[in-house]
Amino acid sequence: MRILGLDFGDKSIGLAVSDKLQLTAQGLGRYQPKNKKEDRRFFKDLVAKYDIQEIIIGLPLRMNGSQGSRVEKTKDFARWLENILNLPIIFWDERLTTKQAYKILGQQKMKHKKKKSLKDQISATIILANYLEFKRSKIDAP
Repeated sequence: MRILGLDFGDKSIGLAVSDKLQLTAQGLGRYQPKNKKEDRRFFKDLVAKYDIQEIIIGLPLRMNGSQGSRVEKTKDFARWLENILNLPIIFWDERLTTKQAYKILGQQKMKHKKKKSLKDQISATIILANYLEFKRSKIDAP
């Protein structure tokens, strides 16, 4: 069983998937939504290809923990996704993941445009990795 991690944005969605043992998160790139029919097909194919059983979506809370308009858009997307895939959706606090992604990318020698295109994928990977670490800590707790 694998877990899909998503960083939902207006223009693109960062994608990451866990390994079968749910120990690591690997980036899968990003998806640029097109229309409901193509989007539905894309996510159904992705779930089938990787045997996804659970989906983690980054929740863009403000730094003070309050919810803004981005949270509602993210929740609307999550409801749509849950309806078409019939899989559990878990929200994960994504504060500072974009900043972490840019920090990681800042250490790489590549053009700004390339870094920007990788930001969503890396953010999704960070969200999923943090969730996997949290799950392991609950299992390891006495």
